[in-house]
Amino acid sequence: MANNELRYAVKQLYKNLIFLGREYPKGADYFRERCHRAFMKNKELTDPEQINELIGRGEYIIKELEALYMLRKYRAMKKRYYDTQ
Repeated sequence: MANNELRYAVKQLYKNLIFLGREYPKGADYFRERCHRAFMKNKELTDPEQINELIGRGEYIIKELEALYMLRKYRAMKKRYYDTQ
């Protein structure tokens, strides 16, 4: 991957994470701060393999966040439609 392509991929990953973090259970500010800290910690990396590995880790986090939100949605629907006593 070229340097510009990696840069674009990292920016898109950051934007997606911030967007998904709006509904994070501990709050959007908490999530944004931690996400920003993680990206700043690795800003000096130049090795494309390491960058791709971290992008993969970020995409995994996106999948986990989506699963968390789907579970919350499922529990809310279950609570609405089924009487659990």
